[in-house]
Amino acid sequence: MAIGPRLDLRHTQSLVMTPQLRQAIQLLQFTNAEVSQFIEDELLKNPLLERVEPEADAALPVPRNDAASTEKPTGDIGAEHVVDPDPSGASTPLDVDFSNVYDAGGVGDGTGSGLSPERDDWIGQIADRPPGLRESLDQQARLAFADPVRRRIAFALIMALDPAGRLADPPEQIAERLAVAPDMLEAVRQTMMRFDPTGMFARDLAECLAVQLDERNRLDPAMRALLANLELLARRDLRSLMEICGVDAEDLRDMITEIRRLNPKPGATFDVTPMTPLIPDVLMRPGPDGDYFLELNPETMPRVLIRRGFHAQIVARASRETRQFLSERVQSANWLVRALESRAETILRVAGEIVRHQDAFFRHGIGFLRPLTLREIAAALEIHESTVSRVTSNKVIATPRGIFEMKFFFTTALAGANGESHSAEAVRHRISTLIEGEAANRILSDDALARMLQKEGIDIARRTVAKYREALRIPGSAQRKREKGLLAGG
Repeated sequence: MAIGPRLDLRHTQSLVMTPQLRQAIQLLQFTNAEVSQFIEDELLKNPLLERVEPEADAALPVPRNDAASTEKPTGDIGAEHVVDPDPSGASTPLDVDFSNVYDAGGVGDGTGSGLSPERDDWIGQIADRPPGLRESLDQQARLAFADPVRRRIAFALIMALDPAGRLADPPEQIAERLAVAPDMLEAVRQTMMRFDPTGMFARDLAECLAVQLDERNRLDPAMRALLANLELLARRDLRSLMEICGVDAEDLRDMITEIRRLNPKPGATFDVTPMTPLIPDVLMRPGPDGDYFLELNPETMPRVLIRRGFHAQIVARASRETRQFLSERVQSANWLVRALESRAETILRVAGEIVRHQDAFFRHGIGFLRPLTLREIAAALEIHESTVSRVTSNKVIATPRGIFEMKFFFTTALAGANGESHSAEAVRHRISTLIEGEAANRILSDDALARMLQKEGIDIARRTVAKYREALRIPGSAQRKREKGLLAGG
């Protein structure tokens, strides 16, 4: 057989992901905050893009040619107007020309001062930064100790705090490092334990709680005994605690309630990063005929438009390189507008299909939550399953029953009678309801719960009941029997 070079033609298929396609996929799975940040970055890179603020919507002129508007009935998805990449200006009503609008340079009233009359008090607009933990303690220490030695000890104790507000090192070790008498350091520490918040500078949790109880005049001998045996409380050994504290079940219940009102980590109340408010992506409201209306949250709908007038002014007297740059920017802007519209439309479609599948949940409660998978939504909408996964990731919907992540509505199925399936989340809720309603003298075991659910048409095994109960952090039947028996005085 002769060996030599030859030419062959082969037909192959491959998926090529362009940069625009990759960015479109990223936009689909971005949260509303990430989308806003992405648009801000695009605005910095593309001079032909402009963001439309919600309060400025009413002031925008409306083009006379309605046929050119891309406004959709679902709301303002991305931009009201789309520009054709051709810079010739054939489609004139695609953007708004602000070239004939007078701009005096002000932000509010056009006075040219840069500040409206309501905003000229710029000092008052600076928010006061709340003091941090160590800053607050420093101020209290300066007022509490006039002696420079005790004040230095106080500052050393402040630096030895852990995030919970307790000392990271033993007081004896701190005194040795400072070369001071342990009695002096202990006196300073005892005073500082009364600082605000109370309970700081404690050696351990028991001492932290004891100081707070003493301030409330609730540190009696029985409570001291309870604090000395917190490990029994963690194990829920209530009978042993009753014997050690010398109290009955009702008194022990009151003591435990009092402890739960205390702050075990007083230092954690400071230096806390502000929580980001949960802004829903989709708003759901009931209609007059029992139906539901879905719309995108206006606060999360980024609106951008293309500065058509600015582009026409620049391209007329621009060089070849500048025209090439502007052409690329126009194409990028068009892609961004289409990507935002596609993202919003896909989110609404997926949310609508979820609501249709879980209609019984919205009408009757969590006990009627149906099992649902990503594949079912994808098949109903004729899109890929990965698209549904990206849409539902980190997306939130506000419903008449509360605010839920879209992933909440996707649960596994448990077989039932007559071929009917039940949602695992609904079964967990049913188990929790049965346990809450059990009597103190008739505690339901996992076997009993499994039999009761099987009578209701849910095919479930005892080990599955035990797994769901542990996921709900509900103790076993023996522990519940002991607790309810003691707390009921039995």
